[in-house]
Amino acid sequence: MSAGKPYLINFSSHGSGEEGFLYVAAQPIVPFSIHRSFWTVGTPIGVMRGGHAHFETEMVLIAIQGTIRLECETREGLQSSYVLDRPDQGIYLPRLCWHTMHYSRDAIQLALASTDYREADYIRDYEVYTQLARH
Repeated sequence: MSAGKPYLINFSSHGSGEEGFLYVAAQPIVPFSIHRSFWTVGTPIGVMRGGHAHFETEMVLIAIQGTIRLECETREGLQSSYVLDRPDQGIYLPRLCWHTMHYSRDAIQLALASTDYREADYIRDYEVYTQLARH
């Protein structure tokens, strides 16, 4: 059973350069009901975050500020890379998608998740992931 592939999402913007911009992340643009949101700030240069996949959780990652370099691998072994550097774009990550992120000094990442936090949902060992994913 396929878990899907990552893909780029474009959010509509409202406003102007004079008054600022408003972006909305809601269904149907976000392909799931949002159960949790969290953000990452102050990640030092050279620190890799992520390094895991989820059994059930789907996510959308957005660079609210700065630049985030994202590497993904699907259950089928498809590898892809993305650069998030605009607040009007995000990346959809399906369940069973291994992902890692590197951040610019000023990066702020917003993550929208389809589930509440459960440690048991995380696959943190890449070798375990590849064994599970290929079966």
